[in-house]
This record gives sequence, structure tokens and C-alpha cells, in this order.
Amino acid sequence: MHKRRLHNFFTVKNNLWHLVLISLGLFLSALAGGCSGGAEKRDDSDVFKVGLLSPGPVNGQGWTQIAYEALLKIEKELGAQISYVEVEQSPALFERAFRDYASQGYQMVLGHGFEFQDAALAVAKDYPDTWFFISSSKIHEGNVVGVDSDSSQPFYLMGIAAAKMGRGAGLIGGVEIPPITNAFIGFTNGVRSVNPDFPISTTYLGSWTDAAAAKEAALSMIAEGADFIIPDADAAGSGVYQALNETGPGYWSFGIYNDYTSQAPNNMMGNYFNDYGQGLVNIARQVRAGNFETQSNLVFGVKDRDVIWVEFEEGRASAEVLESVEKAIEGIIAGSINTLAPIR
Repeated sequence: MHKRRLHNFFTVKNNLWHLVLISLGLFLSALAGGCSGGAEKRDDSDVFKVGLLSPGPVNGQGWTQIAYEALLKIEKELGAQISYVEVEQSPALFERAFRDYASQGYQMVLGHGFEFQDAALAVAKDYPDTWFFISSSKIHEGNVVGVDSDSSQPFYLMGIAAAKMGRGAGLIGGVEIPPITNAFIGFTNGVRSVNPDFPISTTYLGSWTDAAAAKEAALSMIAEGADFIIPDADAAGSGVYQALNETGPGYWSFGIYNDYTSQAPNNMMGNYFNDYGQGLVNIARQVRAGNFETQSNLVFGVKDRDVIWVEFEEGRASAEVLESVEKAIEGIIAGSINTLAPIR
């Protein structure tokens, strides 16, 4: 994802002034959004306002920065007035921040994590004109809508490539939580659609940052015969790429969520991109136009080609593999392939 320089921001600290700082930050943000240089203050009644509740620093180079960069994109492309708060893990603070945004006329507020769901539900009934979106959530209740990504779909495509080209696969997860286990189910189903007997081993590190443990696990899998090693372990995944880079050609992986080719240039079969931020921009565009509506929670998948896609490095997958992958994409979109349904 394209990185942008941070704008001015404030952080909510863990002290007695939590609630005061949130309210003050939102007030100052509204003032800043309503003025430009020495120009006269504008009427905010028709301004599209978008707020973000981040569970950590927005410059964290990971999950939190995805939402922040989407916020900047919404500001640039839609002319929105934006604001955000970095909120520590306190349901009372979550609820207060949601309420502050909604009371100031924000049409769209994103709580970037499942932990914000209950607070949004508590506030939303009092502000029917504000859409509350919750990342990594399956909620759909009135004006509270969950937004999620189905990583089982791109992992299914990787599984097809591995089964057609390799001898065995190893999956290395950070922590055993549903988004990771579902991705690995998708990979396994992709493999089984090609070869039911293809060997797959799986391990979880219990950490998102332990690259040394990921490297050790990858080397162990390679020693046992795997030649496709796929991480889904956030920063720890770099250890997998280190192991492959040191092992040499003939062992493969995929970059997860972004382009990691530079970390193992001779071993990257391709990269799985998840531009979750673009998905949020697409939602914001509908909210701004006043025509957003949904009958369920929102799930990004391969049907959203500007949000989720897999790019293969040129010359590394055969035409037959690429054709099989494209057919699988068509099947997923058409509904004839369920990447989470067990293949018997």
C-alpha cells in the first residue's frame, strides 16, 4: 500500500483526562476542517464528515495504518472532513468517541476492529443518520454494519498453484484466530480441489512478531519436504521469507497483503493484495452520495477486484496454472465454489 506522511494527530493517553482529550481532539479537528489558512470559516452543514476509531497508533505500518491511509484517501478523493482518535482498550472510551463523532454530524464512523462493535450498537440507536462501520465484524443491525475480508478466497487460489507445482506445503500462522484459520481452510480446499493427497502441515507461532520462530518453523517444514511455505503471521512472516531466501531457488511462497518480492526475490511465486482501504473508500463514496444500503454485513472478496487480488510473478506459473486460477475466480464469484466448504 502506498505510504503517506502523517498529518497532525493526537493520542489518547492512559490517564484521568481520557474523555476530555477525546472531546477536545474532535473539537479541534472540526475547527481545522472548517478553516483553510486565513479563510473565513465555512458552513459545515453540507460537509461530508468521516471519523475513525483506531485501536493503536495509525503509523504502526500494519492493521491500524490501513484504516488511516483509507481515511486520507477519502479526504483526497471525496473532499471529506476527516478526524481520528487512537483509543486504548476501554469500552467506555469507545462509546464516548462514537457519540462525540455522531453528535457533531459525522455521516460515517469506522471502528477499526471487532472490539468496537458493542459500543457502536449502544450509540447507534440515538444517531440514525450516522453509519457506524466495524472492521472484522459480521454485525448488521440497523445503521451498524460489519466490514470484513474473506482471505479464504485468495488462499484457495494459492492452494491451487501449490498443488499443481509443488511436492508439499507448509502454513505458518501468527495466532490461531478465525481470520487465519479460515485463510488456511481456503488454502487446503484449493489444494484438495487439485490433489486430495497433497501433504500440508500447519503451525501457529502464538505471536505476530516472532520472525525467528517463523524462520525456524519454515526451515523445519522444508526439511520435511515442503516446497511451498505460506505465512499469515503479520510481521513474523518475514522470517519465512528469510528461510526461503537462504534455502535458495525451487522453494516458493506468496507475499501476504502486500508485495514482499524484495524479501525473497527468487522464491516469490506471487503476492496476495488486500487493499481493504480501497474497499472503505468505495463504501464512503456511497455514503457521501446518500445511496448506501445493505441487507447484510459487508465482505470483500475476489469479486471486488480493486480490493482483493493475487498477482503472479511473470514466468513463474505456467499458463495451465494461471488458467486454473482464473477459472476458480470465476467459480467463486458465481457461487459454484465455496472456499470454506470442506472438499470430500
